[in-house]
Amino acid sequence: MIEEVLIPLIVFSSIFGVFYVFLTTRNKERLSMIEKGADASMFLTKKQDKGYTLKFGMLAVGVAIGLLVGSIIAETTTLPEQIAYVSMTFLFGGAFLIGNHYIELNKK
Repeated sequence: MIEEVLIPLIVFSSIFGVFYVFLTTRNKERLSMIEKGADASMFLTKKQDKGYTLKFGMLAVGVAIGLLVGSIIAETTTLPEQIAYVSMTFLFGGAFLIGNHYIELNKK
């Protein structure tokens, strides 16, 4: 019973701890660089369209089509249902991610 509470608590506190240490260390490093005379403009990041929304959108469509095809295969063949769903989900998800890669290459 106590494990059901402790495990998520430990996981989330560990993630928070790592994130907190990362941010405080980065802040201290930046402050020391500014004190030594470094230009503060080097910390500004440029806005770049990395295509994450397209990538996740295509992955979601690929997974949805994979689940649909897996359902059709599971109903029409003797292939076990679990194998049909998992294999088609990975196949179509991966195919759409490869398609996203080629779309990103053509943008540049």
